Amino acid sequence: MPTDHYFSAQPASDDGLRHVRTRLAGRDVEVVTAAGIFSPDGIDKGTRVLLDQVPAPPPDGTFLDLGCGWGPLALTLALESPEARVHAVDVNERALDLARRNAASLGCGKVRVDRPDDVDPEVRFDLIWSNPPIRVGKQALHELLLTWLPRLAEHDDAAAYLVVQKNLGADSLQTWLRTSLPPAMGPVQVTREASSKGFRVLRVARA
Repeated sequence: MPTDHYFSAQPASDDGLRHVRTRLAGRDVEVVTAAGIFSPDGIDKGTRVLLDQVPAPPPDGTFLDLGCGWGPLALTLALESPEARVHAVDVNERALDLARRNAASLGCGKVRVDRPDDVDPEVRFDLIWSNPPIRVGKQALHELLLTWLPRLAEHDDAAAYLVVQKNLGADSLQTWLRTSLPPAMGPVQVTREASSKGFRVLRVARA
């Protein structure tokens, strides 16, 4: 499986855009995608499992879509919670451009789309949704999660939800999270929120 879509690419030209009809937050919408990003044909199966299985987001707060691609998770968060501040983060410049276009076209004015280094390190998140880039390899994945999950806000309702394919190590990742996060963020609870269509949805929260 190629992994080019995880890394920097130039924004697509207008001629290279794909207009895709999909369903987000209970409504039919049109988004733009392009080649050279993750899941350019629409919402991938793992992201759809996450969207189908997680609890509804709170009406307000600061949320994070980690590895946003063209933006299905960030857009859903913004459409369901219009008062929330939503950060959409990716390392692929083309994905960032598409996520910005989609947020603008859907009227999601409180979505901020950035490269990881451009997010204020002092920001804390009440909710994190992510379909993390498993195929970048364990070391890069672990570094990513150890960077962002400790930025969960320190209140009882703050939580992160990750969707991971079972045959790509969801259960071993759950064990790793349980043992590796406490040095960075204190005691944690890592539970399986759901299992569907070959995917696990893992919930991470402070204990």
